[in-house]
Amino acid sequence: MSKRGTTVYTDGACSGNPGPGGWAWAIPDGAWASGCEARSTNQRMEIRAALEALRAIPGDVTVVSDSTYVVNCFRDKWWVNWQARGWVNAAKKPVANRDLWEPLIALYQARVDEVRFTWVKGHSGDLMNDYVDQLAVAACLSQEPRTN
Repeated sequence: MSKRGTTVYTDGACSGNPGPGGWAWAIPDGAWASGCEARSTNQRMEIRAALEALRAIPGDVTVVSDSTYVVNCFRDKWWVNWQARGWVNAAKKPVANRDLWEPLIALYQARVDEVRFTWVKGHSGDLMNDYVDQLAVAACLSQEPRTN
């Protein structure tokens, strides 16, 4: 984790895949938010959680996620090749969830020296990861956005 700036945990949840979805982000001992989509997927909700966190939190941020899909996109720079190939992946298929990836990548590019992504194993006893999981599941089930 970064010793500077803000650390934010993110998670997504879905009841069925696709089905009702929920996302959440939370800063340890700080602000949090959650939201939902009526018909979504786990992957969409993971991306949405990171996107909403970066929209809400200015400055230096470490995004902690249990989604290898999200973390590896930035760690391995998948997005660079997606853009170079016109939003086609290595399998020559359209990049899934482009409508969420594009704004998330744009935020990342605008803040490249301020934003980092770190992976945490899900459901492994990490209190903050468990917390955002609970928030995302609650949003998924209630279909009601919440913030503090």
